[in-house]
Amino acid sequence: MTSTPSSAAEPAWPDDAVEVGRIAGAWGVKGWFKVQPFAADPQALFSSKRWFLREPDDARPARPGAAALPALLKIVEAKEHGDGVVARAQEVADRDAAEALRGARIFVGRSSFPTAGADEYYWVDLIGLAVLNREEQLLGSVVGLLDTGAHSVLRVLPEGGKGEADERLIPFVARYIDEVDMPARRIRVDWGLDY
Repeated sequence: MTSTPSSAAEPAWPDDAVEVGRIAGAWGVKGWFKVQPFAADPQALFSSKRWFLREPDDARPARPGAAALPALLKIVEAKEHGDGVVARAQEVADRDAAEALRGARIFVGRSSFPTAGADEYYWVDLIGLAVLNREEQLLGSVVGLLDTGAHSVLRVLPEGGKGEADERLIPFVARYIDEVDMPARRIRVDWGLDY
């Protein structure tokens, strides 16, 4: 009896997988595809040569005879193009194969992200952090961020909050952000309860 070498086995889904973009469709005729990254700076996409795929949230039934979505793409080349990214993978031979990926969600391991610079943070690392003001009042926790073009904005939901109507939107700029303490999992801000 022979066993398959471990290098031939497909890599397991990373424990630290983060969704970083979606495949928008084919680009050209040689198997390239367009990607819509979820960050203004798509370095997380460029930092990994292994992109893990999941079906779109609105997955429709597959067309009869359509190939299953691959669990992993081994990226040969990726580059910025306009406001997105175009990429080529070993598993995608032609335009039809690239078009079949449309809508697929792209994940990479958080451990493969480039190291952030001083006073730089990945959005994914800020989500879930407690937000306290200078008076030690808990404003809530970060549930997401918005990109306004000029700067990012924290979406802070108070405990027991039920949605957008209860959210506080706090600009992520030095004027309002006093400290981001990643080990303590909190952000201290100059922001009142009644703002």
